[in-house]
Amino acid sequence: MSTGGQKLDCQIDALNQAGCRRIFADKKSGKDDDRPELQACHAFLQRGDTLVVPALDRYGRSLQDLINMVSELRRREVGFTSLHERLDTTTPGGRLVFHVFAEFIRELIVSGTREGLAAARARGKVGGRPSVNPDIIKAARDMLPNPGLSITAIAKLLKISPGTLYNHIPDLRELRTSRIPAQLDGGAR
Repeated sequence: MSTGGQKLDCQIDALNQAGCRRIFADKKSGKDDDRPELQACHAFLQRGDTLVVPALDRYGRSLQDLINMVSELRRREVGFTSLHERLDTTTPGGRLVFHVFAEFIRELIVSGTREGLAAARARGKVGGRPSVNPDIIKAARDMLPNPGLSITAIAKLLKISPGTLYNHIPDLRELRTSRIPAQLDGGAR
């Protein structure tokens, strides 16, 4: 239940009428991450069980949270029923409705992300990883033949990640093994 003034009796009556064998009741807001009764409920559920909730807003903190939790129940082969919305994932029709619902939310998230990136670009901000200075890559290429420096050490000296070296120097492995620094071979090349 969400607020202190709400009565739990109505929700408990609906769950009893639905034939629930065990009822878990959190008296904290659904917006809280710390919901011990919800955690106990999830731990209690076994394959083949069905979790019944009075309404969708009694179960998830957000639409995405709801989708994630119901998807996890499905993975565990636990059904989900919401009495108020008459949603039942134990039936083919209920699974279809929930799947359409989940896809719709994913599309909204993707659309919102794209809109946010476009708005940032319009303000002159560019997302993604920062570009790597070509001088840093040149310095790394010069250091690679030195057997006394590991790739990790080179990256650390240049304040970049080893992955950046691998991404920006396609022939990194060949450079490591094919050249001997001039100071080691007496300058002969």
